[in-house]
Amino acid sequence: ISLAVIAIFRGGAENNDFGFEKSALYLPMGILVMGLIVLAICYGYFKEQDKMMEDAVAQVRRFIAGDRMARIECDEEGELFRLFHEVNSMAAILNAKADNEGKTRKFLQNTISDVSHQLKTPLAALNIYNGILQAEAETADLETVREFTNLSEQELDRIETLVQNFLKVAKFDAGTMVLEKQTENISEMMTDVKKQFLYRAGRESKEIVVSGSDAIFLYCDRSWITEAVGNIVKNALDHTKAGDCIWVKWSQSVSAVRITVKDNGSGIHPEDLYHIFKRFYRSRYSKDTQGIGLGLPLAKSVVEAHNGTIEVDSRLGEGTTFAMNFMITTEL
Repeated sequence: ISLAVIAIFRGGAENNDFGFEKSALYLPMGILVMGLIVLAICYGYFKEQDKMMEDAVAQVRRFIAGDRMARIECDEEGELFRLFHEVNSMAAILNAKADNEGKTRKFLQNTISDVSHQLKTPLAALNIYNGILQAEAETADLETVREFTNLSEQELDRIETLVQNFLKVAKFDAGTMVLEKQTENISEMMTDVKKQFLYRAGRESKEIVVSGSDAIFLYCDRSWITEAVGNIVKNALDHTKAGDCIWVKWSQSVSAVRITVKDNGSGIHPEDLYHIFKRFYRSRYSKDTQGIGLGLPLAKSVVEAHNGTIEVDSRLGEGTTFAMNFMITTEL
C-alpha cells in the first residue's frame, strides 16, 4: 500500500503538467484508498470471528439440548481457541460426572427395588400368621395375645407402607412411572381422601373438613393425586392432637388450580422447613416416631410430575399449610 502511494506521488511530481496543486490531490486519495483497504481487511477478520462465535454457540446449545458429543472446533492457536478448548474440557468433565451419577443412581434404584421385592414374601406370610393369631385370640379371649397381635399388625402395616413407598419413589427416580391422566373432578377426589382417613380421625377425635366448588376439574392421574394429598393429610394427622382440625380446600384461578391442606397443629420448626421434602429426614424437634420420611417427598414428586409446584407455610404452635398449584392445561 505504501509503495503504491509513493508511486502515485512520484508520478504526480514528475509530471509538470499537473503542477503542485494537482499533485497534492493524490494525498487524500491515497489515504482514502488505504482506509478502504484496512476497512475491508477488518471487515473480513471480524466477519470470520463472528462466524466462529456463532458456530461455538450452536455447539454449546446442542450440548445443553442433550447432544453429549457436541464439541467446538479449536485446532488453531490463539486466545479464542484456548477458550474453546476449555469449554470442550468442561463438557468432557460434565459427561464423566453424569455417567458416574447415572451409574450410582441406577445401582441405588436396583438395590431398593430388589430389597422391596424380597420383603414382600415374608410380609405376606406374617400377615397370614397374624390373622391366625387374632382368630385364636377371639376364641380363647386371651387379652394379651390380642394386644400383641394388634401391635404386630401395626408394625406390619408400617413395613408394608415403607416397601410400597420405596417402590413408588424408585419408579419416579427411574423415570418409569406412567401417569394415566384424565379430566377428574377435584371434589370427588378430595372426598375419597377424606373417606380414607375418616376412621382414624374419628378415633383420634380430630376433624377433616373438605370444601370447594363441585365444578372444578383437573387433568391428572387420579390415583397419584389422591396419593399425594393423602400423604399430606396423613402428615397433618401425625402432627395434630385431639380436638384439632384439618381443612382440605381447592379453588381455581384463570391459569391454575390450587389445592391446600391446612391444620392447626403443632407446626414445623423453622429449621426443618428447608428439609421436610428430603427422604428419611427426621427432625430433632419432632416428637413423631411413626413417620418414615417418604410421604412428603413422594407427594412432591407426584405434584412435580404433573408440572405443578408445592409450597409450605408453618408457624410453631399455630399449624401448617401445604399448597399445591397446577397449571391449567389441555388434554394433549
